[in-house]
Amino acid sequence: MAVLKVKFTKTKRDKLAQILWILNWVSVVSGIILFSLGLFLKIEIKKRNEVMAKGDINSVPNMLISVGVIACIINFLGGKICYDCSDANKFSRWKLVMLPYIVCTFCFTFCILVGALMCYTMRNELEESLYLGLRDAIKFYKDTDIPGRCFLKKTVDLLQIGFRCCGNNGFRDWFEIQWVSPRYLNMASKEVMDRLKSNVDGKFLVDGVPFSCCNPSSPRPCIQYQLTNNSAHYNYDFLTEELNIWMKGCREALLDYYTNIMRSIGIAALLVWLFELSVLVGVRYLQTAMKNVLLLGDLEGESEGWLLENSFVETAKYNINIIKNLGKANQISTVSGMNDPNINIQNTDCDKTNIATKSIPAAR
Repeated sequence: MAVLKVKFTKTKRDKLAQILWILNWVSVVSGIILFSLGLFLKIEIKKRNEVMAKGDINSVPNMLISVGVIACIINFLGGKICYDCSDANKFSRWKLVMLPYIVCTFCFTFCILVGALMCYTMRNELEESLYLGLRDAIKFYKDTDIPGRCFLKKTVDLLQIGFRCCGNNGFRDWFEIQWVSPRYLNMASKEVMDRLKSNVDGKFLVDGVPFSCCNPSSPRPCIQYQLTNNSAHYNYDFLTEELNIWMKGCREALLDYYTNIMRSIGIAALLVWLFELSVLVGVRYLQTAMKNVLLLGDLEGESEGWLLENSFVETAKYNINIIKNLGKANQISTVSGMNDPNINIQNTDCDKTNIATKSIPAAR
């Protein structure tokens, strides 16, 4: 029994073909949108590549870019097919192509769904990449004279100013590393030498943060040194006063930024997937309706179209049986009383032989 059977007149078939032709061109535009969204996400990730560890975070934009290109190609071909299907004579040229085209398009729409879901599952990989990348960037913040690291100070400062954040998890991350370059330390100072000797690793650690952590909206001048020393500042209490530096960590700020982008891209990809799926359903109805017209021989009469010729269970069993018998040239498989179309072998009776023999003349 066919699934979701619908009757089509000649007029309905022509209108369906015209609508699908238009929708396929709209789908080409949706493919361009997917490509653009993937490219935008890739550029945004590339912008802050210095504070991200290497990983699979580019898998999502690469997936969207690939799907967008394939969408343009498939839907361009689909528009040509649907335009020709308004004429039964032209449809005969595409008759053998349409079913493989529908199968390929179904796999393609599934890839769009996968790409949309990947936008929501990328958060964990992105968070780990940001954590490791920011940790190393802050660690090498002081190395302004070392090739390959001299740009990190500027990168981190611009990041903290632009995203209004401080440190990796928070401003206390700066207390745990030496972020002041040794070239700016006065080694003749007793205070500096005491700090270096008091640390096991010989690092100059201070309870201070870089200037880029300061909040310019604060009414009080920025306190970026001796943050935990109440006596070092007038009318200051570290435990009760709201600090005039950014409290949010840069990892959280960047993660929120990219999460919002990926959530928007994921919604757009889901809408494109639903649209592509509706176009695919229409193409399937057109294909089956036109095929039945040719079988009936009445090009002006009514024909039936459907999504599946048999039920879901029968179709699944039939396709599984085809897969099992691939390569078995000497077997015939029947499902629901139908022969497997992939195998076309004549039945032979092995018990009977009909071999013509030729008599051999006796030697003289």
